[in-house]
Amino acid sequence: MAADAKDYMFDRLDTMEKRYNDLNAQLATGKMTPQESIAASKEVSSMEEAVSLYRKYKKMKEDEVSAIELSKDSDPDMKALGQSEAERLSGLIATTRDQLQKALLPKDADDDRNVIMEIKGAVGGEEACLFAADLYRMYLKYAESKKWKVEILDQNETPLGGFSNITLLIKGKGAWSRLKFESGAHRVQRVPVTEASGRLHTSTATVLVMPEQQDVDVQINPADLTIETYRSSGAGGQNVNKTESAVRIIHRPSGIVVTCQVERSQMQNKEMAMNLLRTRLKAKMEEEKDAKMEAERKLKVGTGERSEKIRTYNFPQNRVTDHRIGFNVQKLDRIMNGDLDELLDALQDAHQKDLILEQTKKGF
Repeated sequence: MAADAKDYMFDRLDTMEKRYNDLNAQLATGKMTPQESIAASKEVSSMEEAVSLYRKYKKMKEDEVSAIELSKDSDPDMKALGQSEAERLSGLIATTRDQLQKALLPKDADDDRNVIMEIKGAVGGEEACLFAADLYRMYLKYAESKKWKVEILDQNETPLGGFSNITLLIKGKGAWSRLKFESGAHRVQRVPVTEASGRLHTSTATVLVMPEQQDVDVQINPADLTIETYRSSGAGGQNVNKTESAVRIIHRPSGIVVTCQVERSQMQNKEMAMNLLRTRLKAKMEEEKDAKMEAERKLKVGTGERSEKIRTYNFPQNRVTDHRIGFNVQKLDRIMNGDLDELLDALQDAHQKDLILEQTKKGF
């Protein structure tokens, strides 16, 4: 990091610490109105991590100065102790400085939102739909490991147990923060159960991840909607509902169509479909504004063609490759069983590095 960028970073931290102290002092007086107190507490909370790290950093810098001074002592034992301590602190200071850079990065306002995820079989016929079902189970197991709740909003099952499409609502703190880079075409290389000759096939399924939007986020004019009801059904005619509880909503201005047929109650299905429509509309608005960082834009779902892949799951080699960041891991069996943290951590780390680079170019 350039010297002027470093100075700017610490200027920001000095200002932030002063603001943090001032707000805490005001809160301690008890003279704020309830609204002011809530706003101040929220601001204090948003600065907590950076200020705590900065105080830790300053203390280590002070200790480093003392250690360097001790390393100049005429006593050989004291000199060795000072050198050892200075070396130890130098590494810790560098690590904490990196943590401070990340703590100062702009926060994604959607990070704590729930997630709506759409998984569709793309290129590869029935095998693509079977892989879509495998991806669904992978994300379901990951959600379970995080104690998140998963609700199926809509699904179209194929005769062999795959999904031509399945739409999920994943509820839990940090769901968007962890899953937001999963949008894109996922490619699988394996011998399908539908292949009698044992030949290796390549198929794709697409995943689209969106932060759930509530009524306050997207306003919808009821006059713009066409709402239809129909009887829901599962694969092979199973789970046929004798009442018209399934709901299809068409938003005419955008052309967006959403369906929900999971709940037995038409009212519940309509509520879920409206929630899905708000989310799709917000995602469309964001895409049109083109406000996303380049690091995020390149992760969006494509047409599902084999060449438009973000990740490859190679079953014969037990390998998963994320092509956006050049990440390879020989743990496909574990990943398909929901062990996604190593992969998601790598994506988040790469994204943070991109943000740091961009901030550095701007003067931090």
